[in-house]
Amino acid sequence: MAATRRIAVGVAVAAVCASSLGGCASGPEAPRQGAPGAPQKGPQLPGSLVRLIGDGSTAYTGAQPHLPRPERLKAGEKPPQFVVFSWDGAGEDGQRLFSHFREVAKANNATMTFFLSGVHLLPREKRDLYRPPRHAAGSSDIGFNDARGIADTVEQVRLAWLEGHEIGTHLNGHFCGPDGGAGKWSVEEWKSEIAQAKQFVKTWRTNAGLNNAASLPFDYDKELIGGRTPCLEGRNNFVKAGSELGFRYDSSGVNNQVWPGKRDGLWDLSMQLVPFPGHTSEQLTTDYRFMGDQSGTRTQGDPAQFDSWGEQMRDGLLKGFHRAYDGNRAPLVIGNHFESWNGGTYMRAVEDVVKEVCNKPAVRCVSFRQLADWLDAQSPGTLAELRTLRVGEAPKQGWASFLPARPAPAPKGAPGAPGA
Repeated sequence: MAATRRIAVGVAVAAVCASSLGGCASGPEAPRQGAPGAPQKGPQLPGSLVRLIGDGSTAYTGAQPHLPRPERLKAGEKPPQFVVFSWDGAGEDGQRLFSHFREVAKANNATMTFFLSGVHLLPREKRDLYRPPRHAAGSSDIGFNDARGIADTVEQVRLAWLEGHEIGTHLNGHFCGPDGGAGKWSVEEWKSEIAQAKQFVKTWRTNAGLNNAASLPFDYDKELIGGRTPCLEGRNNFVKAGSELGFRYDSSGVNNQVWPGKRDGLWDLSMQLVPFPGHTSEQLTTDYRFMGDQSGTRTQGDPAQFDSWGEQMRDGLLKGFHRAYDGNRAPLVIGNHFESWNGGTYMRAVEDVVKEVCNKPAVRCVSFRQLADWLDAQSPGTLAELRTLRVGEAPKQGWASFLPARPAPAPKGAPGAPGA
């Protein structure tokens, strides 16, 4: 009973944070919420507001705060410029990049998608609980975590969700390449990988022995609606598996800067090709592809090149942004990692882009969930018209005469539809 009361108080703290827009104690005077042994203090909410799930690692605490209601475009209205910043394998370690980019987002009117790897919430001593497809139990190409790393990551995931960010999945062991890589996995193997990613999020409290840490304030079975595969491999079967499991989008592909459609019922929210400064070719909107063309397989190349490499990525992303902003207004999708590759130059480049674009008129820096909500709210005829615009192409007669005057009603039950 005492353990149950401690869990309930922890959830209450999370719920209070939500209602006060993140007004919980912080700084050196306050213990880090979720740290091993940190006391859980705060007012007790009525039990009817909180429903613990399983061992209390997660809990239902109501609708996610700070999610805007999507609105349907009116006839002749210019679409907003959506930009999605997403992070593969998001976790908090000694670099503190998760917490840093939460602050960057807060200062620049942005929400983001954090793709959590399930094994980041699994301690090394419990590694055999992971049964990866076509690999021995307990295998992982990105390792596992310890209690402090799990507590720190859970704390950031909790705060991010309360601030309106999305928690997606980057699956688990990050297996790439021809020998057992995810590119060869079947639909059923992907279903197993997805189920295990969910399970590790739903049982981190028991697995890591963090009985005093506050619950994650969401039901992950409902929260999880999309992800990105490791190395962008195995996408076809992953999309089929995700479709059967109720996902709403996938971001494991490569596309041009055009308006998205659907694959197997999922929104295709792929990363995109943007101008590559100094080259005639284009580059994918992700740090590791820029790094690959700059320093090859070395994650720490020539320090004399760090600044210019970061500027090259920043300028390429900005060129892609302006091409859409002044053209077809297609959503710009950017994917990155919490890494210090080449001296952290790509982190600085992304931060510069957030500050440059997210405060512009008619720009919405959103999560994939928010973008999918908006797409679902639009008339199919409107989206079909938008998809006729090529990369960088604005309507020849202007936006006022471009979209249909009488869009068809939204599908029943779609966000923004009557009676939804």
